[in-house]
Amino acid sequence: MTSFRTLTLAVSFSLMGTVTDPAAQAAPEFVNGMALDGGALDRSGGMDANTGRVGYFSDMYYDHQRNQWWGLSDRGPGGGLLSYETRVQRFRLKVDKKTGAISGFKILKTIIFKDENGNPMNGLAPSPSNVLGNAFDPEGFVINPHNHSFYVSDEYGPSLYEFNDKGIRVRTFATPTNLVPRDNAGMPNFAGDTGNTRGKRTNRGFEGLAISPDGTYVYAMLQSAMLDEGGGNGLCNRIVKFSTVTGTAVAQYAYQMEGSSQGRGISALFAINDHEFLVLERNNRGLEVGAELSPPNKKLYRIDITGATDFSPPAAPFAAANCPAGKVTKNPVPFLDLAADPLPEFGNKVPEKWEGLAVGPRLKDGSYVMVVGTDNDYSVTQNAVGQQFDVYFRVADTDPFVSSIQCPLGLITGCFTTADIAADGDIDVMFDLPNDGSDKLLPGVLHAYKVSAADLDNFVQPSGQDKKEGGDDHEKDDDE
Repeated sequence: MTSFRTLTLAVSFSLMGTVTDPAAQAAPEFVNGMALDGGALDRSGGMDANTGRVGYFSDMYYDHQRNQWWGLSDRGPGGGLLSYETRVQRFRLKVDKKTGAISGFKILKTIIFKDENGNPMNGLAPSPSNVLGNAFDPEGFVINPHNHSFYVSDEYGPSLYEFNDKGIRVRTFATPTNLVPRDNAGMPNFAGDTGNTRGKRTNRGFEGLAISPDGTYVYAMLQSAMLDEGGGNGLCNRIVKFSTVTGTAVAQYAYQMEGSSQGRGISALFAINDHEFLVLERNNRGLEVGAELSPPNKKLYRIDITGATDFSPPAAPFAAANCPAGKVTKNPVPFLDLAADPLPEFGNKVPEKWEGLAVGPRLKDGSYVMVVGTDNDYSVTQNAVGQQFDVYFRVADTDPFVSSIQCPLGLITGCFTTADIAADGDIDVMFDLPNDGSDKLLPGVLHAYKVSAADLDNFVQPSGQDKKEGGDDHEKDDDE
């Protein structure tokens, strides 16, 4: 499916303290979208949801030097309750260099993350709760332009790790103490908020990750406000600047999130250059288990850290209601509204979790293709005791409850919807799905946008130079 149309947005950018004339900019164009099979398997050899099902895009990265696409999966379909070997996928994505249209998605390689001793980094929640161990919930992914090592951010810590290109961890960055979830006595609890009064919220650690073009700094962004900065109601978030040379944090910046977003938070961070970034904000609305279908809110902003204050300790925690003076400059008008282009293959609904963001190759007219992707949570949910269910939806339905059908893992019998669960927790109505393809596992979704050079003014590729790129990724499909 390919359709070209210009988004009707008034675009005005705050660039290094100046305002660019909107008339001089071409609005981003939605090019086409893809709905990827929710039941697809990766190349790990796993054959079921917990060992090989593709989790799609908790983050995405395009390596301009090697013309490679990467897709990061999170802690797995068990929600931290079940064992899962965390991983990243290298995939093929064909890009039409004239139009920017994407096609031909295919997993080429699956890399399992392992610690220094070769033990898999696991999606299980930390146990005991005050020790991280190998518990890993990867959410952000970038590549060092010099040695091609991976930097991956984690929600449990929040942590930042460096892996070599084989997936072996070679370094753990030092997490600033003020970010660690802990009680008043300083005892951490990485597995839940119980007892914690300070630091990041559970499942709200480092969500976004970006790297400076020269590879000197990595920027990790919390998903939302910390416990001592407003928690679920806090508006002010943190961007942490790490040195890749020393492995330590060198600055913390304040970022003010949208005040009207239900379940506000950020999903992705992308470096335009060494001081400007794109930030993807989203709320918890759209097609997903337990989410509402409307109104969606998935917006992309351009920010500038030039002149921003460093709020590293001993600076006081942020107030819940707003960010202090010295916060990063944020474009007040959305760069892009991801709710404007729902896919017909997705029932013209908007997915809840837009989490991946990458600027791909340059096109023949000098513009770029920008690709955004969804995290479909493996199309699996689970209850409090770890019992898992496949999540199906019906393209034609408009009722959010009917559109989210749960069936025992691997079955299409004994299914139910949220509306079928009684007040006592029992399921009152169960049914079988028709075997005619009308019910589908939640797909991963990719959208391609054509973005002008003016829209990405001052963009510097992570290689440190704006070199001519090659064609589509023609590397062998096997694990070289």
